[in-house]
Amino acid sequence: MTFTTRFAPSPTGPLHLGHAYSAILAHDMARQNGGRFLLRMEDTDLQRCKPEWEALILQDMAWLGLRWDGPVHRQSDHIADYNSRIETLIARGLLYPCSCSRADIRAALSAPQEGAIPAVYPGTCRGRGMDSRHPDDALRLDLTAAFDVLRDADLRFEETGPTHKGHHTVTMDQAQKQIGDIVLSRKGEDIVAYFLASAFDDADQGITDVVRGEDLFAFTPIQVLLQHLLDLPTPRYHHHQLIRDDQGKRLAKRDDARAISKYRADGVTPDQMRSILSLPPAS
Repeated sequence: MTFTTRFAPSPTGPLHLGHAYSAILAHDMARQNGGRFLLRMEDTDLQRCKPEWEALILQDMAWLGLRWDGPVHRQSDHIADYNSRIETLIARGLLYPCSCSRADIRAALSAPQEGAIPAVYPGTCRGRGMDSRHPDDALRLDLTAAFDVLRDADLRFEETGPTHKGHHTVTMDQAQKQIGDIVLSRKGEDIVAYFLASAFDDADQGITDVVRGEDLFAFTPIQVLLQHLLDLPTPRYHHHQLIRDDQGKRLAKRDDARAISKYRADGVTPDQMRSILSLPPAS
């Protein structure tokens, strides 16, 4: 299979140094291996994702000298595909409706942030049948039922990043203590959880190597679990270091002073940007 990586930003703000590092690293790994580099917009949150942010992302990536293969993949164009796979999990008795705090559920649907792994769900709605589902209810994965289905499965994944390099096994004890019954979707707002849509797209796009920040390593087990439940292949993972400010804080989209567009406006060149990020010059 052709070595294939992807860069998958959410168009909710400008690209910053951390994004640039991840995009360049994924791009260079693909090119060094004679493979493909794909661009995906994770834009299922229609309230926060804006066309103007996507346009700026495309400008920044072109300026960085990154060229992606094929058209941009927008998750907002594939909601029906995600929902059909959710229906598969419902039919197998692996999901249950949840009417807990709207704010907590919405936060659980977003890409996780470093140091902000949500508390494990206490199971308030566990045991509810799908016949009790309200239109605004979220859907949670019943971890116990999922592991029962996969009791004979080999739930391993390979990590090639510097911090967690090696092979890892996903266990029920680990998942129940660290993740719990996670939210997969909220029908009333037509939002699909980050890790669910990401796992689907990685399979559908033929991604062999997922390159992303080490803050997402803790959520890899749930993606591996979903891949096995839906007979999807498990890619290799490469979780890289995070770009931090002078105080050691992880950069985020709110840190506009680190926006790539501002470096461009200040006359920084793409080669200088690579040097700032301690990455080798473009080949």
